[in-house]
Amino acid sequence: MDEKTREWITQAEFDIETAEFMFQGERYFYAVFMCHLSLEKALKGIYFTKLQDVPPKVHNLVYLISKTGVNPPEAMGKFFIKLNEANIATRYPESLEKLQKTIQKLSRVKSYQTRKRPWHG
Repeated sequence: MDEKTREWITQAEFDIETAEFMFQGERYFYAVFMCHLSLEKALKGIYFTKLQDVPPKVHNLVYLISKTGVNPPEAMGKFFIKLNEANIATRYPESLEKLQKTIQKLSRVKSYQTRKRPWHG
């Protein structure tokens, strides 16, 4: 693994650990935000490796997945879509109450956090 990809993955690991910490502290909206950030960085590491180009400064997981050619299992792909949608709400919340309702829709966050991380062979 080249140095730039390793850095993306190192940051992704740090961010998922932060998400786990936030989840344990019942700071769910921050846990979701950090999960998204972790996946975004992992995908950008894959992007750099596969395309040998600097990843675009975007937050859209679906876009990054399509550009990298990653083909996640269906359930995980659906989760990525929901996480992608929740990212907008966590970045630009209209209200805390609305945000909490959005996050409740992502009730599978914990199960995905505890699974093996997809960027590790």
